[in-house]
Amino acid sequence: WALMLLLSVAIYGSHAPLLTLCKVDGAIPFSSTSVVVLVELTKLALSLLFLLAGAREPLGAAVSWHHAAPFALSALLYAANNNLVVHMQLFMDPSTFQVLSNLKIVSTALLYSLLLRRRLGARRWLALLLLLAAGVTYSCGGLRGPGDPGGMRLHVTPVGLLLLSVYCFISGLSAVYTEAILKSQALPLSLQNIFLYFFGVLLNLVGSTWSGAEGGFLEGFSPWVLLIVLSQALNGLIMSVVMKHSSNITRLFVISCSILVNALLSVALFNLQLTLLFFMAVACIGLAVHLYYGVT
Repeated sequence: WALMLLLSVAIYGSHAPLLTLCKVDGAIPFSSTSVVVLVELTKLALSLLFLLAGAREPLGAAVSWHHAAPFALSALLYAANNNLVVHMQLFMDPSTFQVLSNLKIVSTALLYSLLLRRRLGARRWLALLLLLAAGVTYSCGGLRGPGDPGGMRLHVTPVGLLLLSVYCFISGLSAVYTEAILKSQALPLSLQNIFLYFFGVLLNLVGSTWSGAEGGFLEGFSPWVLLIVLSQALNGLIMSVVMKHSSNITRLFVISCSILVNALLSVALFNLQLTLLFFMAVACIGLAVHLYYGVT
């Protein structure tokens, strides 16, 4: 279990550096929608393999469309948020998005507490607020290039703030809703994943066709892109295990801890420098883990 969580931390933390390695002349050369479709297809294929490998008796009689239908809403929420991220960039700069998107920690925890009726005590809320502080602190300047100035300026429009609020709400709702479905059904996780990723592939293919992206489906792909597809697919499967057998709160801690991997890879690959804000973020994460899991 611990090894699986560490692998997820590594995958989350390596995602941004891998995207940077993919860039050609400072731009992403491939279609992001193509990558999302391929990730969903890979997760679907792996889930099917796991189901076939682990099936000891036929499931046909026990499974109906009533089991599959709820996952359509999950896939729709995930697809909506993926598209919302793209449109939000028109109303704020990337740095602002990185800082303010940390608010989804609070929205996820609130919805987790309200919808799943899981009471979080004051100590645990403090731990989650420390995760929020860590994310904001790191986003504000945990890493710096050799010639970069020390500060940063944030820019966001009122429409951007509205879209960000919707993004944080949908992000929390999709995660909590999916956790609720996974735990409410007495079905193998691989079968539940097949339902979810089938709808995910379908919706993202429709979105890809609707957007009418220029160039071929695989245009601009490289070995780095294939590594992104495989790692993100694996991480999606790991997160489904976390939501089925643990909780979205564990998922939030995994994402926050990935800051460490992101920073170390950025220093090693791109000669960026760690700042005081990075060490403050690490301290916040360490204290949050101690408060949430270590104090009885």
